[in-house]
Order: sequence, then C-alpha cells, then structure tokens
Amino acid sequence: MTERTSPAIGVSPPFLTAGKEMNDSFSTAEGVALKQPGQRTFFHVHLVSDSTGETLSTLLKSVSARFPSAKPLEHVASLVRNHTQLDKVLARIEQSPGLVMYTIIDRSLRRRLEVKCAELQVPAISCLDPLLNAFAEYLGLEQTTQAGTQHALDEDYFRRIGAIDFTLAHDDGQLLWDLEGADVVLVGVSRTSKTPTCMYLANKGIKSANVPLVPGVDPPPELVSLRKPMMVGLTANPDRLSQIRASRLAGLGSEDKAESYTDQTKVREEVMKAKRYFVKNGWPVIDVTKRSVEETAAKILTLLSIRRGGDA
Repeated sequence: MTERTSPAIGVSPPFLTAGKEMNDSFSTAEGVALKQPGQRTFFHVHLVSDSTGETLSTLLKSVSARFPSAKPLEHVASLVRNHTQLDKVLARIEQSPGLVMYTIIDRSLRRRLEVKCAELQVPAISCLDPLLNAFAEYLGLEQTTQAGTQHALDEDYFRRIGAIDFTLAHDDGQLLWDLEGADVVLVGVSRTSKTPTCMYLANKGIKSANVPLVPGVDPPPELVSLRKPMMVGLTANPDRLSQIRASRLAGLGSEDKAESYTDQTKVREEVMKAKRYFVKNGWPVIDVTKRSVEETAAKILTLLSIRRGGDA
C-alpha cells in the first residue's frame, strides 16, 4: 500500500463534518474552531484505492475547483488490497476525519471502510459505482473483479511509452527528417506551450513533435511536405507573450539580454508572421492565451479525432 499525505500547514487544519456546510464555524479534531473573515477553509480528504488512485485525484481536483475558498488536504492510500493495509487506512481516517473517496472492488474491504466511516459520521463516496452500474446495465455484462486493470502492461500501455519516447526525441525542432512518424506536429513561436502540450498528448498515446518558429530564420522546409501528421499552429496574445518571456528571462537572471525577445512591437510582428504562415498552409490555429495545457490538448485531440473519422 502506498500512502501520500499533503504537507502540514503548521496548526491542526479543520475538517468539515458530514452533512454540514462551510459556515462561519465548523468542527475540528480538537473541537469547534471559528472561521475568521477571509480565512481559507482546510479540510481532510482521504483517497482510498486498490489501484494507483489517479482517478480519485483527478475527480478531487475537478470538484474542489468549484469551491475555491476551501483547500483539501489529501491523504492518498493506493494499492489497498488486503485487510492489513486497510487497517492503516482506517486508523488514518480516524486520526484525521474527513471526506472519504474510494474505488475498491473487494466487497469485504468496501464494507469495512463504509462501516467505519458511518461510525465516524464522515461521508464515504464510491466514486465509480454510478458509472459502473450504468455501463453494466446498458451493456448487459458483468464487471471484472480484478483491480487495476486499466494499468495493465498491454498494447495500450506500450503505445503510450512509445509515444513518450518519440515526443522526447522530437522536442524543440529535433530530428526534423523523422517528423513523418508523428501523429501531431505543433508549430509556434517561443513560449506558446509547445513542449508541455506535446508531453500531455504523449501521455495519451499520441506521438507528438514540436517545431519553434525563430525570428529571422525561415521555417524548416520539411514542415510543408509532411503528409501523415496533423499540423497545428499555436499562437498567443503578443502582450501576454511578452510578459511571459520577460518573466522567463528574469527567472534565468537574464533580464538585460535579448531585448527583441520581449519587445512588444517585435513580439507582435513575430506572432502576426506566424499566423500568416499557418493560414498559408491551411493549418488549424489554437490561441493558447487563456487555455491551460489540458484545454489546448483537448482541442487538439478533438481535431485529431475528426481527422481520423472519430477513431482518436
């Protein structure tokens, strides 16, 4: 069993008891604490899984984003597959009561967890049950009782590993002669999130490459001759791009260098030239100014699915 706990915050953080809203006062492990105006609410969340716990972490992140004034303190217990491991989890929940989110297949383990949470009067949420039950009813099939099957070392797994290897080897304009093997090639000026977007796509099994457009240098001629990869142009608001570049240089201690790199007029010209290049070649263009890497990647995956006829 693997357990990961969020760093301590100095004093014992409060938790929200079952069925109570986040009002001006709430229960803590030591009694009742008053929430001061403007103070952030901290609460415990236990993520208990017989697999890696990634699904629960993603769900928690999505849900907690809807409550910006409340900060979850995560306690992650992964690979919980026997009663000895569960004993430790239950002790941790009793020590720091809070919401319990779980994905456990074994019925006896589930039952013990649910009973303990009921005794402690904390919510226990089986996060995948609604989906699993709906699938089972619709498909007319029985669910597997094997834990962690989504992480099996199967063809899909090795496809993702291969995509990651390919993406690392084709980052930042490397191996231009080998781009025909890519699924997606991202092209854009500096600091338009090309590399992190490629790495995100690679983790989805998409072989990705990225090529920077450098001021004063013609784009690599190999780009316009590619046939298999989907070409995507990334752009951003010039003013915002200038700020990001200036921050980047400051972090490197190089504020006094490469003035043209951050000059707003030159950056604007650079962005406009890149856009014209994308349009000339008929490539889809994505503005990443107000998009996270995940949102940019989601847009690319949608475009790729359409290009493949819905097979992505």
